[in-house]
Amino acid sequence: MRSSLFRTSILATAMLVAAVPAVAKDKAEKADAAGAVIASVNGKAIPKSRADAMLAAQVAQGQADTEDLRKAIREELIRREVLAQEAQKKGLDKKPEIVGQMDLARQGVLLNAYMGEYVRSHPVSDEALKKEYETIRSQLGDKEFKARHILVDKEDDAKAIIEKLKKGEKFEDLAKASKDPGSKERGGDLGWAAPTSYVKPFADALVALPKGKFTETPVKSDFGYHVILLEDSRDLKAPAFDEVKQQLSQRLQQQIIEKHIAELRGKSKVD
Repeated sequence: MRSSLFRTSILATAMLVAAVPAVAKDKAEKADAAGAVIASVNGKAIPKSRADAMLAAQVAQGQADTEDLRKAIREELIRREVLAQEAQKKGLDKKPEIVGQMDLARQGVLLNAYMGEYVRSHPVSDEALKKEYETIRSQLGDKEFKARHILVDKEDDAKAIIEKLKKGEKFEDLAKASKDPGSKERGGDLGWAAPTSYVKPFADALVALPKGKFTETPVKSDFGYHVILLEDSRDLKAPAFDEVKQQLSQRLQQQIIEKHIAELRGKSKVD
C-alpha cells in the first residue's frame, strides 16, 4: 500500500555495488595473459586474477589493502581450490543442476561488469538530479499526516468495525483484526507520511478527514477495505537535496539501466 519516493530497487543497487570490482578487470586479464599465478594446488595453478578480483571486492567494501589481507585472500583461494578439486573428483561439476548454477554465476558476473561499465559511461548530471528532486518535492505537497488504519477483505467487515468505533471501542484494539502485518501490531499506526505515500483512494480519504476523526464509510483499494483514523497533521519539511542526492542518483541510474535493457530486449530476436 505504501511506497517510498526516494527508494531504488534492491536489484539495481546490488548490481551497481557488485559491479565495482570490475574496475580491476583489465589488469587481471593482462596478468592472466602473462601467466601470473599466486599458488599451485596439486599441479593446478590459481591465477592472480582471482586474487585481484577478491581484493577489489574487499577494498570496495571498505577493507584496507594490506599484506595481511592479501595473505588471507591467497589462503582462501587455496582452500577453495582444494574443495573444488574434491568436488570434481566426485563428478559434481557434471551434474546438470550444478552446471546450471555455475552458468548462472558466470553470467551474473558478466552482466554486473557490463552494467557497471554502462553506468560509468552514462553518469547522471547534477542538473538531472536537481530536476528529479524538485519534481518529487512538488508531488509530496506541503502537509504530512499521522494516521492509523484497519484493513479487511470484506466491506461488511469494515462497516462492522466502523459501528464498533461509533460505540466507543478503541481503534488500537480493533486494529488487531487488520490484515496489514506492518501496522496491526502497532494498533494500525502508520506513522507520519505524505499522502503520496499511499494509494490514491486511501490518500483522498485521508486528506478529507478532520483531525481526530475516522472514515465512516469503508475506503476501497486494491488491497481491500480500509477504516482510516487521522490523528494529526503538520507542515511537511522535505529533506534537503544533499541528504537525498545519493538516493536520487541511484534512482535515476536504475531508470537508465531499465531503459537500456528494454531497448536491447526490443532489438533482440527471441524465438
